[in-house]
Amino acid sequence: MLQQITGSSPAAMGVDVAQDALGAQEFLTFTLGEEEYAIDILRVQEIRGYDAVTRIANTPHFIKGVINLRGTIVPIVDLRLKFNLSDVTYSEFTVVIILSVAERVIGIVVDSVSDVITLGAEQVKPAPQFSSSVEGDHLKGIGTVDDRMLIIIDIERLLLSPSMGLTEGSVQ
Repeated sequence: MLQQITGSSPAAMGVDVAQDALGAQEFLTFTLGEEEYAIDILRVQEIRGYDAVTRIANTPHFIKGVINLRGTIVPIVDLRLKFNLSDVTYSEFTVVIILSVAERVIGIVVDSVSDVITLGAEQVKPAPQFSSSVEGDHLKGIGTVDDRMLIIIDIERLLLSPSMGLTEGSVQ
C-alpha cells in the first residue's frame, strides 16, 4: 500500500535533515529496474502515486507530460526512460517524487521508494569514470550500506542538464 507523503520540505515529512560534523547526509532511496538509487532528501518536496499526465507535443520521450499540483504546472520525467531501462511498466508501486530544484518543481517517475538513509562520508565512494559518450556528470558516487550499493545521483545537475530540455540554462 502506498502512503502519500506531503509537505513543503523534508522537515514537514518528519525527516531530520541535519547533517552532522562528520559529513553525514540523508538520502531518499528508490529503485529503477534492478538498481537502487539515492538523492539528496533536501530536494524532495513530496511523494505521490503515479497518475495520468497531460502529454505535451514535441517533448523528449522521457518527459511523460505535466500535472497540475495545487495550481503549479509540474513537468514529469520518467527516469526509467531517461536511463534507457527496458520493460518500463507502471504498477501500484510506481511513484512520482516531486522535487524542488533551482526554484522549480519537477516530478520524477520511479519504480518504488525504499527509505530514507543517512550515509557518512566514509560510506560514499567516487563514481567510476566512463567514456565521454556516457552521460555520467550527474553521478555523485556509490554509497554502501551493509551489502547494498546505492547509485547516488546529483538530481539537480541531471534535471537541469541541457539533455533534459527542462530549462534554458544548465548546471556546470
